[in-house]
Amino acid sequence: MNRSAIAIAFLAAVFLGWSLPAGRADAPIFWDNKERLPKPDLSTLPRLRFLTTTDFPPFNYLDREQRLSGFHVDLVRAICTELGISDKCEIQAMPWEQLGDALQRGRGEAIIAGIAVTEEARAKYAFSRPYLQFPARFMMPRTNATTEPLYAKLQGERIGVIAGSGHEQMLRAYFPDVKVVTYTRQEWMYDDLKAGKLAGAFGDGMRFAFWLAGSDASGCCRFAGGPYLAPEYLGTGLAIATDIGKPEIAAAFDYALQQIVLKGRFAELYLRYFPVSFY
Repeated sequence: MNRSAIAIAFLAAVFLGWSLPAGRADAPIFWDNKERLPKPDLSTLPRLRFLTTTDFPPFNYLDREQRLSGFHVDLVRAICTELGISDKCEIQAMPWEQLGDALQRGRGEAIIAGIAVTEEARAKYAFSRPYLQFPARFMMPRTNATTEPLYAKLQGERIGVIAGSGHEQMLRAYFPDVKVVTYTRQEWMYDDLKAGKLAGAFGDGMRFAFWLAGSDASGCCRFAGGPYLAPEYLGTGLAIATDIGKPEIAAAFDYALQQIVLKGRFAELYLRYFPVSFY
């Protein structure tokens, strides 16, 4: 899921009326609590400046008082606290297209702004491990929503998906017996789902969660089955980028992120910004 789609989906949920359905939301855990990562010593590091943007809600944006806010901002604070260098930490926002050059020129030590972890990007950056991935989910009318295993239950059913997306490729590969109905606009798929013209929709879990939480969904639908993670179709998720010549900083982020997850801090942040869990 790209940055623009995430921002649009989040803003739509907010402006259409975010509501939290009853029930427990779950936070994802991507770390093995038995793995022992070495605690880094960053005492000689004079500064740790994170570079980000203001146009990627709910991850980084300007609040009503024009203060830099969001999931990434709070995550940076937690990372710096875990590394014991809060007094050396800074976060600076700038236009997306300036991030790479700013890091290269030494204006910052890390980028936390949703840079896709691709082979091309790995030639320029050292990345932390992913701290958040975006699963594919099925969404169905509330009265007909079913549970795993879905494979046999969805055979012959009309399932909506965005045309040309990784989700379409994944749906056709994983569920070859469904009747794939493609859409060029997300809202058209939502309308048909609400009208009962589809048995379900398949797509980005986070975007679906934003819609389910908004008043436009009118409580019609819910997630069905579990989350599907498929890096070959959906990418590897969000990671922190740093200079390719400083892998020790990326390793320090791995340590901090693991500790934040194991201590429950990541779950607190996740549920604060994503009250309808896409997991």
